[in-house]
Amino acid sequence: MNPAYAPLFEPYRLNNGITVKNRLAVAPMTHYASHEDGTISDEERRFIGDRAQNFGLFITAATCVSPEGKSFYGEPEAASEHHLASLGETARIIQGQGAKAILQLHHGGKSFVSNAVLSTSTIPAGAHRLAPSADGEAQEATPADIHALIRAFARATTLAIQAGFDGVEIHGANGYLLQQFYSANSNRRTDDWGGSQEKRMRFPLAVVDAVLVAREQAKRPDFIIGYRFSPEEDGENGLTMQDSYALIDALTTKPLQYLHVSLSGFHHPTRRGADPAKPRIQHLHEHIAGRLPLIGVGRLLSGQDIVNAYQSGWAEFIALGKAVMINPNLATLLADGREADIQTELDPTRTDHYGIPSRLWQRCLEGYAWLPPVKGKH
Repeated sequence: MNPAYAPLFEPYRLNNGITVKNRLAVAPMTHYASHEDGTISDEERRFIGDRAQNFGLFITAATCVSPEGKSFYGEPEAASEHHLASLGETARIIQGQGAKAILQLHHGGKSFVSNAVLSTSTIPAGAHRLAPSADGEAQEATPADIHALIRAFARATTLAIQAGFDGVEIHGANGYLLQQFYSANSNRRTDDWGGSQEKRMRFPLAVVDAVLVAREQAKRPDFIIGYRFSPEEDGENGLTMQDSYALIDALTTKPLQYLHVSLSGFHHPTRRGADPAKPRIQHLHEHIAGRLPLIGVGRLLSGQDIVNAYQSGWAEFIALGKAVMINPNLATLLADGREADIQTELDPTRTDHYGIPSRLWQRCLEGYAWLPPVKGKH
């Protein structure tokens, strides 16, 4: 191993006593590959089957806790016992490669993907999309709906424990349901679940509490629970860094094991609510002030990108998504001193080389910015 990369392979002991073997995490990656009923497919097996080697954590694709919350065609589910065998297989595939298996718990709220390649994501007949306030196809969630959604996250946690996962990550980022409740852009309620910052924060914190109770009921203090958030939004009423600080202050009072910030670029500067001369992640890490470890992410493609991000001191763990899509053996290349072999672009002529599911591969070829760069598309 190149000594410059050795710090990436130092273990980290979480506050519940669990040791993660190194500082590298596979970021959650939407793959559009599960069966229509949310169970694991052969394409999904191939995609996750060789990408966890030498990683400390592997966070799964967003996994829906209730069928009306599916945001993607081919989204995995953790909504009922029907999904238990599939979830167990997913956990075993990851753990068999030596990484901690973390199930990301997701509900899309008003947000879903629909285009010619993917079609509209399927929700059950007679069901309705739910959001904090009516928006497009989504109906405003009633108080009864809200309590049912909270129970759905708790149920999914119980399923994850029964399936053998090492932990769950609550998806509160990227404009999905939990962020929709926290943001005044999307939450226009005037009841106990909206209005003030405190009331808008009530739903995501209630989900966190329900997940924690599910862990306690299972008598599994070793079970890892993390929370992913987005630090800022566009729009006059969008979330600012100050809103993120308030959320962090609330989350760090809970017995969570980590926070995970969703960023399009690790070094991108803040826009509103903090000094724009500093990257968002630096502001966040300084505000967390050691209360919980932070996972950082954001277009880190080369070995040098990865080690530079870690050496910044702004994150205890570095999560990698695009780089892992391009290099399924990424962490092994780093561990073996072969960082010069890391590729930073997908080769569009090598369709079968990467093990990327067909619908996701098609999106890669279309050149979306949130996916890996493709040779010849700049």
